[in-house]
Amino acid sequence: MVQATQHAIGTGGHGVLVLDGVDESIPAVVETAAALAPFPPARGVAYPGLRRTITPGDRDAVAYAQRTLRTVVPAINAAFGLNGFDLLDASFSLVTAPPDSLIPMQRSPHFDSVDPDYLALLHYVGGTEGSGTGFYRQRATGIERVSASNVAQFVARAAQDAEAAQGYVAGSNAWFEQIGFVEAVPNRLVVYRGSLLHSGIIPADMRFSANPRDGRLTANFFVRGRPAR
Repeated sequence: MVQATQHAIGTGGHGVLVLDGVDESIPAVVETAAALAPFPPARGVAYPGLRRTITPGDRDAVAYAQRTLRTVVPAINAAFGLNGFDLLDASFSLVTAPPDSLIPMQRSPHFDSVDPDYLALLHYVGGTEGSGTGFYRQRATGIERVSASNVAQFVARAAQDAEAAQGYVAGSNAWFEQIGFVEAVPNRLVVYRGSLLHSGIIPADMRFSANPRDGRLTANFFVRGRPAR
């Protein structure tokens, strides 16, 4: 049975939903991802590793994605005031970039979209021990959630601060205050608005493996919620 825990983080009381026990067989999910390897580099520059988009021809991966979304939709509807959602993208991802190889954009918290109905669903599958997902406030501006009205302010300051940062974000630092944290427990799925400032918490001794069987493997779903009227 899925166990749901809701959190309200930051001064804005932003909702973060944690769902445990989402899939009945995580080893089978790992094998589904391994069958799609090797993964290509992630598109763009924000994600520090490899990402394999799930396509209609990936039969087992599609079945996993459909099963997962059917399982979690009632809890997501209740937590975020939705009447369902539309899937925008589904993929498997592996963090493979060592800390000293990161570019400035990868050294700071980021956001996925300024759309308030855009949600990120992150399923921790394997190799996640000691890691997690952190949520942040930009110290200079007080921004916790990026919107169309403050995105320029956030980006200008973040670009300046990222030049001085080193390695992966780990807790609070001179530029960002951590306002929430979700531990990466296998078979845990975390849901949050993509406009929240967030970052993967990556331990220095993690295996930066490109093998889905022993790397930091996650499944990533991006959806657009349909607000209940």
